[in-house]
Amino acid sequence: MVRVAVVGLGKMGLSHHAMINAHKDVQLVAVCDATAYLLDVLNKYTGVKTYSDYALMLKEVELDAVLIATPSRFHADMVRTALEKGLHVFCEKPFVLSVAEAEELTALAQQKGLVNQVGYHCRFVGAFQEVKRLLDAGVIGDVSHVLAEAYGPVVLKPKGSTWRTQRSEGGGCLYDYAAHPINLVNWYFGAPKGVGGTVLNKIFSKDTDDEVYSTLYFDDGKSAQVSVNWSDESYRKMSTKITIQGPAGRIYADRQECQVYLREDAVIPEGYKVGWNVRYTTELTEPVDFYLRGEEYTAQLDYFVKSIQQSRAENVNSFSSAAETDKVIALMIADAEKGPATLAEGATFEPARKKRGFFGL
Repeated sequence: MVRVAVVGLGKMGLSHHAMINAHKDVQLVAVCDATAYLLDVLNKYTGVKTYSDYALMLKEVELDAVLIATPSRFHADMVRTALEKGLHVFCEKPFVLSVAEAEELTALAQQKGLVNQVGYHCRFVGAFQEVKRLLDAGVIGDVSHVLAEAYGPVVLKPKGSTWRTQRSEGGGCLYDYAAHPINLVNWYFGAPKGVGGTVLNKIFSKDTDDEVYSTLYFDDGKSAQVSVNWSDESYRKMSTKITIQGPAGRIYADRQECQVYLREDAVIPEGYKVGWNVRYTTELTEPVDFYLRGEEYTAQLDYFVKSIQQSRAENVNSFSSAAETDKVIALMIADAEKGPATLAEGATFEPARKKRGFFGL
């Protein structure tokens, strides 16, 4: 049995708690959070050991791994402490808010040979996995352009600050939501050579961005546009989608389906035909033992547990892959501060957010 502790019992932490606790090869031995009444309820009704002190929990409890789902600013120190104690780590996204810390923690995990994973769950969505398979097979030829999007109703009016809406705590829309489509682009095409035209705008938030737009440039001439807005009331819930264009066709995917248009000169894979094809996530997703919020959430935790059992330190969502996304985000922040590359004659530009500075650069 893999002995696990869950750290941080907010929305994602409680979801992870339910899923990991149901895993047949896991013993959930402790939880850690700052909310006393929540700890009291869990201890009373489940008997699990509860802690409000992370260091004390790591000292007193025999563990194999920790699952960290705290506000983002705590990730780096908690991950480092766990790795130094020889524990495998699953950390919710975004990984950390600093490129330097991302690289440091990646090196530390590799040095110790510990399993390390970040919760970019889109890589476990059947439709997005099918996109990866089709791209690796060269179905639409050399990709020329990508559109990576995410929209949803997260911040819809001015209100008091929460950890998610403060750049120094959670990173705002850029770190919290744009990170998902950026991470998919990294998975499919690797790291870009640069970024341009980045816009980080406030709509309702006081301390951070609510919409993110940018273009990523790759060595082979390919470009990827990122378009994200978490203040979009026209969506019922946050939705991530990706559109990929190549000379032999077009691929579109979101959580529900993968739509593929193939020209006659395309490489036609088994089960596909010339013209439009639709594959649904329900047919592309492997069954999981426990369903909560979406199979992809259970699948990524099962993958983490199996990685520990198989001593597979480098995996599809390792720290090194998450660090790539952190680096792209840092490039976008620096690019937004510079403002327009080409100004109209006589025009001046001063970024509205420059006075506040950016965390982690």
